[in-house]
Amino acid sequence: MASHGEAPLLTARGLTKFYGDAAVLQDLSFEIRSGEILGLLGPNGAGKTTTLHILLGLLKPTSGEVSFLGLSPLRDRVKIAEKLNFSSAYGSMPANLTVGENLDIMARLYRVSDAPARIRSVLELFEMEPLRHRLAGALSAGEKTKLNLAKSLLNDPLLLILDEPTASLDPDMADKVRQLLVRVQREKKIGIIYTSHNMHEVETLCSRVIFIHRGRRIAEGTPAEVLTQCSARTLEQAFIKMVRSGDLVAREEGS
Repeated sequence: MASHGEAPLLTARGLTKFYGDAAVLQDLSFEIRSGEILGLLGPNGAGKTTTLHILLGLLKPTSGEVSFLGLSPLRDRVKIAEKLNFSSAYGSMPANLTVGENLDIMARLYRVSDAPARIRSVLELFEMEPLRHRLAGALSAGEKTKLNLAKSLLNDPLLLILDEPTASLDPDMADKVRQLLVRVQREKKIGIIYTSHNMHEVETLCSRVIFIHRGRRIAEGTPAEVLTQCSARTLEQAFIKMVRSGDLVAREEGS
């Protein structure tokens, strides 16, 4: 559990993003501290991917700013890359390179010391050592997801950003990945920003959640606090209530 006396690992203030006249993100602010798993939730098109791209320095906000350990993702990407990593179920690595070759290249990019030992460690962690010499293009969808997750832990990050990390995994491996993330988070005290459409997974893993809809934050708190705010028994019920309520407000404002 994060200590509220600690300085945040990452702070986002007033993030807003326009494409032409269309607002994709509107005045989004939040913090994450060491030891927290923060769920960033919302329906497709809510602004989650835009938010992640801004946090990673891949996209410049129209207004607002992000600070990671006092550094800017836009100006200090090389320094930040040593202490932050990212994995997406929808990401891919060069198909014509083997699993081991991909991890070796990534270890160099992230300036990982003792790369051979770290590569061996993450391969064992995700039960992928037997696949070390297999081409990435020959992996199953679940194996590709595991490769992306293995890559995300290479540099022993302080902050991990995970975009639907279990989406392509079978139930057994998804459960193993969830257990692994909890173990790593507890042992290393890292912060994790986590997106998922699996509300049961979020309720189990996340110490705090933020719901965004149409680019705006509509709820924030522990899972229990959000359930109370929405008079719901599960996060799935809360999710549905908030999305429908937000759609109704949008229709009324547009009428």
